[in-house]
Amino acid sequence: MPSSQVTISNDTDLLIIGSGAAGLTLALRSADFARVTVLSKGSLREGATFYAQGGIAAVLDDADSIESHVEDTLVAGVGLCHREIVEHIVSHSAAAVTWLVEQGVPFTTTAESSAKRNVGEAVADELSSLHLTQEGGHSHRRIIHATDATGKAVFEALQRRAEAHPNVTLLEGCTAVDLVTQTPENGSERVCVGVYVLNQASNCVEAIKARFVALATGGASKAYLYTTNPDGASGDGIAMAWRAGCRVANMEFNQFHPTCLYHPHAKSFLITEALRGEGAQLELPDGTRFMAAFDSREELAPRDIVARAIDFEMKRLGCDCVYLNITHKPADFVREHFPTIYSRCLEFGIDITSDRIPVVPAAHYTCGGVVINENGETDIRNLYAIGETGFSGLHGANRMASNSLLECFVVAFGAAASIVQKLATTEFALSINPWDESRVSDSDDEVLVSHNWDEIRRFMWDFVGIVRNNKRLNRAERRIKLLREEVRDYYIKHKVTNDNLELRNLALVADLMIRCALSRKESRGLHFTLDYQHTDAVGHDTILVPDH
Repeated sequence: MPSSQVTISNDTDLLIIGSGAAGLTLALRSADFARVTVLSKGSLREGATFYAQGGIAAVLDDADSIESHVEDTLVAGVGLCHREIVEHIVSHSAAAVTWLVEQGVPFTTTAESSAKRNVGEAVADELSSLHLTQEGGHSHRRIIHATDATGKAVFEALQRRAEAHPNVTLLEGCTAVDLVTQTPENGSERVCVGVYVLNQASNCVEAIKARFVALATGGASKAYLYTTNPDGASGDGIAMAWRAGCRVANMEFNQFHPTCLYHPHAKSFLITEALRGEGAQLELPDGTRFMAAFDSREELAPRDIVARAIDFEMKRLGCDCVYLNITHKPADFVREHFPTIYSRCLEFGIDITSDRIPVVPAAHYTCGGVVINENGETDIRNLYAIGETGFSGLHGANRMASNSLLECFVVAFGAAASIVQKLATTEFALSINPWDESRVSDSDDEVLVSHNWDEIRRFMWDFVGIVRNNKRLNRAERRIKLLREEVRDYYIKHKVTNDNLELRNLALVADLMIRCALSRKESRGLHFTLDYQHTDAVGHDTILVPDH
């Protein structure tokens, strides 16, 4: 159980950095065979999973098919999805939902949903009542959800299971600093053997030996001024993996969720895509609908198209927001299907059964990340990356709604199977050098951290946002180069804190985003540039390789 006085064991079979859906799934799937430690730099729930509203995309209905889900994903990904990965993950979607039901996740059901499902006779009765909704880019109703708080329901069910398992240790207030790698004497590939961790309770950095390490730290949307993500989404896992020598890919594809609540006192509150799936309409301030002018699918077009349409109309009209209108639906229907959004908006004086919801796009999901295979394996032996931290090839140039949670479960399943297979033949490192802070001092100027953090997020929003051009990107490149030098100088001279560790990581992932964006000489999916508005006939991933 987590506590304010954290005691960190100096070794564990599997060390998982991150306590969201991916991390907890990997922990539970591995814990019958290994000692597992899960680290969270804040409270366990302060990851993106807890705040996810929409749901999990899965093929459960006879009217749907794996082939249809695969094709929808490929279309949304604009030619960059890896078909074999898409097929692998989609084909395991029913198994993932079945496992979640077995863990006790309270998904929304409906008495009307009694059709036989494609998940096998053994579990058909149990799953036949699940309510399916539709979201942008999907050609069928295939989104399993727990009203409009799916992430919270999933997280709480998995947390209860993890807390009850004798082989799982959950630790809060522990910030990973860097991975520890070693090269065997025979000169073969490098191996990850542990992690340096800042224990926030003691304010000391401790070395933890682990036979396997998994990065499940989420994405990097806090690189932007406006985001739907919690404060911890600073790209920690991506940055640590890059520093350790892993490739990263497609960091230019930052998904902006089209509909974030626009209100001065509403911090990062997302308005789920499921509203549009149930008929909510996007409108200009004067009540005119506009999506038909941008895409024949209107409100159900993929997120990149909807976000650019909103951005275009806001800039064209000089307005602060557009509006999402579901007032034409029965009030009871709205309150029943979207209780979280209804109650939250009501706190700001917006009754969504009778009032339009003011919305703006906000940075939401990092489609790129650490290069992995279908089992979450990275370029470094015994190091895994799962969830939003990893780049599996599923999302391509634009993630389709509700495929992200699905990826968390399926890749975590594969990672667990890989780890269990290797356990018997993987030894602990003989030793890890202790953390050395003999030549650093306490900071006397923390304002530098907050100032640089703010500057990065502002110029990323202005110069590396929804619509880009070379002038803006080159300006961002010059700024990030200077800022990274300042951040590095500050880091090597002062004792580490959670804030300066996050700033160090954020500056690095912002640099990777800018480098990827500058190298792509076309517009594709989430990367739209005014200087190259065409889309190449054949798409290619942007893969960056560390110099070391």
